[in-house]
Amino acid sequence: MFKSVLIANRGEIARRVIKTCKRLNIRTIAVYSEADEPSLHVKEADESYLIGPARVNESYLNIDKIIEVAKESQAEAIHPGYGLLSENIDFAKRCQEEGITFIGPDSDAIDQMGSKLMARKTMENAGVPIIPGTNDPIPTAEEAKVFANQIGYPIMLKASHGGGGIGMQIVNNDEEVVKAFESNAHRAKQFFGDGTMFIEKVIENAHHVEIQLLADQHGNVLHLFDRECSIQRRHQKVIEEAPSPLLTEETRQQMADAAVKAAKAIHYKNAGTIEFLVDENQNFYFLEMNTRLQVEHPVTEEITGIDLVEQQLKVAYGEELSLKQNDLSIQGHAIEARIYAEDPKTFFPSPGTITELQLPEDVFIRHDIAIESNYQITPYYDPMIAKLIVKGDTREEAVVNLKNALNDYKVEGIKTNLPLLRDIVDIQAFKDGHTRTSFINEFILINQ
Repeated sequence: MFKSVLIANRGEIARRVIKTCKRLNIRTIAVYSEADEPSLHVKEADESYLIGPARVNESYLNIDKIIEVAKESQAEAIHPGYGLLSENIDFAKRCQEEGITFIGPDSDAIDQMGSKLMARKTMENAGVPIIPGTNDPIPTAEEAKVFANQIGYPIMLKASHGGGGIGMQIVNNDEEVVKAFESNAHRAKQFFGDGTMFIEKVIENAHHVEIQLLADQHGNVLHLFDRECSIQRRHQKVIEEAPSPLLTEETRQQMADAAVKAAKAIHYKNAGTIEFLVDENQNFYFLEMNTRLQVEHPVTEEITGIDLVEQQLKVAYGEELSLKQNDLSIQGHAIEARIYAEDPKTFFPSPGTITELQLPEDVFIRHDIAIESNYQITPYYDPMIAKLIVKGDTREEAVVNLKNALNDYKVEGIKTNLPLLRDIVDIQAFKDGHTRTSFINEFILINQ
């Protein structure tokens, strides 16, 4: 096993990786920006290195500096976490060139799945269902209008590269296409360096369900069941749970088989997630593949008892998966709520100082958290500050546990989305497991 790992990330995911590395007696190396010097991941790592000013392009996205620190600290491997450089082809290649193990898939797999257009073609060739749409770029708004009228509105206008809801928008008519095309192409170009756009048909009343995968360097691929991730704001997830309350056992198995087939088609290695949209009739369609550890991985860990970070480390080291598909089973139900430092109504970020923090405690509660009392929330990074994970023997029990935990969760000094989360768990549709991707628009925003 590796003797030293550099974590090229920040916040709760850096702490999450450090936790598993410490359990495995792996020396941990943290990197941090000037704004993050007081952060918990900096204190908890065995070694910490300043890599630049607060802005991410000068610190956490500075490949040269991170590689320099990795060599100086004699790190054998780099764990990229999620976001930032986790799906950056150049970073994965650079690690390989420098003789440092990148804890994730190889650059070819990242490349194939990094372009949503290329991913659509790859999945279609592998026999995985895809959403009706274009497999080639749409160069102009006028051509977008033509195709949209061929397949019928509403459509989803999407950037081929990127994520986090940037560069994608539902449009309902020709006028909206013209307005949305240029603005979304511009944003995608600005954030991801590529403004290529394409179109997919909107799947009405859809659920967002994903399959967790593990694949080693010896051709073995496992699925670790599914997660329901339909409750979203601005195309970013808010509450996730495992397993999905929507799926029949037949659909669950079909989706898992399709995900494994997809991973094998690109010779995938390490942890990854295949995301699907599922309609009211349990038809499912490939959405995208995340070639990294997901934010919501804890719910899978809770229902399987498997440490996904540990598996990532073992696979990257070249070990064969010791797990077999028949060894895996779903044990209970887990739900994760993301705690954001943001206004619960406008979703605008809310930087400031946390004056008081009180966390609920119980045997069924897990906290993956980046903050403490008197911690300064800066405006430079993603507003997610913590994840609250609860488990129950049944979904009904997990929902009750989540409600009680949220009621006992206290953050003072800044605005958070805790009021929104408390509202969600009181809605009957959530209690019943009817959580479409339109959930927040249907049940929350419409009443504001």
